[in-house]
Amino acid sequence: MTVFVLASQSPARLGVLRNAGVEPVVRVSHVDEDAVAAALPAGTPPDGVVVELARAKAREIAGQLAADPAFADSVVVGCDSMLLVDGVLQGKPLTPEVARARWAEMAGRSADLLTGHSVLRLRVGEIVAEAADCSSTTVHFAKPEPDELDAYIATGEPLQVAGSFTLDGLGGWFVDKIDGDPSSVIGIGLPLVRRLLAEVGVGIAQLWVARAS
Repeated sequence: MTVFVLASQSPARLGVLRNAGVEPVVRVSHVDEDAVAAALPAGTPPDGVVVELARAKAREIAGQLAADPAFADSVVVGCDSMLLVDGVLQGKPLTPEVARARWAEMAGRSADLLTGHSVLRLRVGEIVAEAADCSSTTVHFAKPEPDELDAYIATGEPLQVAGSFTLDGLGGWFVDKIDGDPSSVIGIGLPLVRRLLAEVGVGIAQLWVARAS
C-alpha cells in the first residue's frame, strides 16, 4: 500500500486529511521559507512563490525518507499558504503587533488565500513522479469590533497562521464568506490534492483507511 506522508506540522492540515479518510505519516520540514522565497527569480508570481515553497518542503522530506524501506512506495505532500492582499503576499504574522496591523488592513475587505501544493511519488528512494499546483480562494472578511479583535489576538491563534486568521477556528467568526474551496483555506485543498495524486499515479480511494460502521 502506498504510504501518504504529510510534510507539515499543521494540525489543521492533519485534521482535514483525517476527516477525509486519510491517516498520513507526519514529517515536519525545516525549510527556511524566507531563503527559498528570496532565491526565486525576480518577478515570480505569487502563485509560483507558494508552489515553490511547497515543493521545497516536500523535497526535503523526500530526501529524509529515501533510505527508509518503509517508504519504498509513498507519496509526499507539501503545502504552503499565504494571503494575497493588494498584490503583497502575507505569511504568518508571528507577533501581536503585526497581526493587528494586518487586520486593520484587511477587515471589511476581500483577499485571496493562495495554497501551493506539491506531490512527490517515491519508489525505492527515488522521486519517480511529481505534480504541483496552487489553489486560490477569495476570503471576504468581516469587521471585528475592537474588543473582539483584542480578544482574538490575545488567544495567540492568528500569530502562527497565514493571513492572521483561521476558517476552522476562532477566526471563522470574522469571515463573512469565501469563494472557493474551504479545505484549501484551512491549509490543504482536497480537490486539488486528489487531482495531483492522480497525476503521479495514485488513486485517492486506495489511501482511505477503513472505518468502523
